[in-house]
Amino acid sequence: MTLRWYSTVVESTDPRALAAWWAEALGWDMVYAADDEVVLVPPWARELSEQLEFHRVPPGMVFVRVEHEKSGKNRLHWDFAPHTSDDRDAEIERLVGLGARVIDVGQPPEATWTVLADPDGNEFCVLSSREM
Repeated sequence: MTLRWYSTVVESTDPRALAAWWAEALGWDMVYAADDEVVLVPPWARELSEQLEFHRVPPGMVFVRVEHEKSGKNRLHWDFAPHTSDDRDAEIERLVGLGARVIDVGQPPEATWTVLADPDGNEFCVLSSREM
C-alpha cells in the first residue's frame, strides 16, 4: 500500500483571495469555495480522475482560514518550472504583475532559480526551464 499525495494545505487569513491568486498564477480551477476553505485542482484533474487509478490522480491545493498572519520562512515550498519553449523571465514578470514579490532567502548569486513570495508571503521558486 502507498499513500496518494492528495493536496497541499495553505493557511491564510483570506483563503478566497489567496486561492484566486494561485488559480490565476497556475491556471487551475476552483472546485470548492467557502469562507473558510477553497480547493483548487489542475484543469485536467477532474477528467483524468475518472480515468486514472486513485494513486495517480494529481494533488490539489486547499486554502484554509487561520486568524494569524504568516511569520517566518516556510519549512516547505513549491518549485515550479517553465518548459524550455516558455520564456522564464516573462513568467516571473507575469507572477510579479499578479502580486508576487521576488525575495532573498539566502540563495547564492549564481542560483538557477528565482525565489518569490505570493501575496501572503509564502515562498516558492521558479526554476530554470526544463524539458520534463
